[in-house]
Formats: sequence, structure tokens, C-alpha cells
Amino acid sequence: MPLLGVKGNDGNEERRSSGSFPADLPGFAHKFAAGQGGHVTRAQLLDAGMDPRTIERWVAKGKLFRVYRGVYAVGHLQSNPINAAHAALLAGGDRSALAGTCGLVLWKVWSHWPKQLEIITAGDRRPAGLIVHRSTTLLQRDIKQVNGLRVTSPARTLLDTAKRLRPEQLTRAVNDLRLRQLLTVDQLADVIARNPTHEAVTLLKPHLELAQPEPTRSPLEDRFLPLLRRHGLPTPQINVHVAGFRVDAYFPKQRLVVELDGWGSHRTKHRFVEDRRQDFAILAKTGIPTVRIPRDDVNDGIIPQLTLVLNRAL
Repeated sequence: MPLLGVKGNDGNEERRSSGSFPADLPGFAHKFAAGQGGHVTRAQLLDAGMDPRTIERWVAKGKLFRVYRGVYAVGHLQSNPINAAHAALLAGGDRSALAGTCGLVLWKVWSHWPKQLEIITAGDRRPAGLIVHRSTTLLQRDIKQVNGLRVTSPARTLLDTAKRLRPEQLTRAVNDLRLRQLLTVDQLADVIARNPTHEAVTLLKPHLELAQPEPTRSPLEDRFLPLLRRHGLPTPQINVHVAGFRVDAYFPKQRLVVELDGWGSHRTKHRFVEDRRQDFAILAKTGIPTVRIPRDDVNDGIIPQLTLVLNRAL
């Protein structure tokens, strides 16, 4: 199975120490814990030759802490979410993966870990203390690895979380994942085709039908495209190159460039000057004019003027 290596919240979680372990525990317990976020399973201890009574004695003495049934934290409970997620996967078994909001966090779509971890499984385990989803359509390509943790692929994660996101959040998530080359339109189409009755399909299909070769790069672009569709205006090409410059929107039939200027990226003197140099260079090389629309004007109020400009350009 191909694995996607992606850094975690600060890129260092996987290397972070899980904390100090009791010195009198056998070496194999330390070895297991070091590679599993500070956790070990009862099955691992038994397979290593440990007596069940010894395990219970360690629990009583506070050397092991029960996290889930058959899963123990070694020495102390883990507060680091990456380490805690290891325990969730141990509880879920080899056929499980982190899913839902956990997936959004690991793919850096969401910033906050949920209070209750969430997994998906192709097996029958239902560990108490976790949100567990069972899937009969889960395939090997639906599982990736981030920070040493099994997690649903970006496409599968979007399928499972689309209904939790506001429309603008879902649009930004799809495009941001595409922009970071973690998701392709084909991958999204594949997961939809294999789950045709999933409740999120109707939310994701427009992102296939309206997908362009290049994803949008900002919420402002996300807002501009549906605005045009709502008023029956032509759909431009997004983030294509014109005369060697990448432009926000290009209407090829009208030979018109539209730039959407947000204050955050266009407020400096340097950016102001470079923007106008770009506009002039495109005009000089191709004869194609550029219209700049400030962020606050990307709404219904701009439509009459934009319609007039587009019609005159024909």
C-alpha cells in the first residue's frame, strides 16, 4: 500500500518522546511503547510471555493505565493527541484507521483535535470510548499514513466529513488538498463511485462536475465562481497563465483577465506596483486588459458592471 508521508501539527510529533517509562518494566514493554505513542496492548504483553497476573499487578501499582479495553498507557496517560491516537488504533485493530475529524486534523484541514477520537474499521471491533464507524467499502487505497498513524485518505476523509462542513469550508478543503497535491479529482471520483449511496455524495459531486485543471487558491476565488454561475455569466479559467503570469481568472472568449484583490496579499506598496506592472505587461504582449475587483466588491453588486464589460469584450 502506498503511504503518504505528511508532517503533523509542527512536524515533530512522531519524534517526540512519549515520556519516561517505569525503569523496572521489561525491555519489550519499553520497545512496544516507544513505537506506539507510549502504549502497549494486553495481547502484546501476553505474546511476549508475561503472566496475566503480572499485568494486573502493574495496573494496580500505576505502571500501566487502562486507556481502552486491552490497551494500556505505560507509566502515565498521554496528553499529546498524536500519542493518544496511537492508542485508538491499537484498540481498533489492524483493520482500523483514524477517520472523520481526526482525518481533517491530520490532513491539516482542521486545527483542533476532537475530544473523542474517531476511527473507521472494516472489522467488527467497537471499542468503548471511541466513535467507531464500520465500512464495507473500505479499501487499501482508502488508508494512508501520517505521523506513523493510519488515517483515511483525503478523498475518503472528505466523504466522511462533508456534511459536517459548511459549503464554503468544504470548497476550501477540496481545493486546498488539491493545491497541496494530496488529492486529485480522479481520487475523489473513485471514492464517490464506490460509495454511491453515501449521504455526502450530493455535496461532493459538484466538486467533480465543476472542477478545473487548476484548483482555486483563496476563499475569494471560491466566492467568485458560484457568483458568476448564479447570474448566468460565463465561467472563466482559474489560475492559468497569460503572457507568463498566473492570473486569478481568464475569460478566453472575451479575452479578459480578472484579478480578485484581497487586502491581505495586495496591501503593500511592492505588491501594488507589481500588480500594475503585470497588468501592463499582459496588455503590451497580448492586448488583453485586466480588470481588478477588490474583495469587498465580489458580490451581487458587481454583476451589472461585469456583465457589461464581458458583453463589450465579445
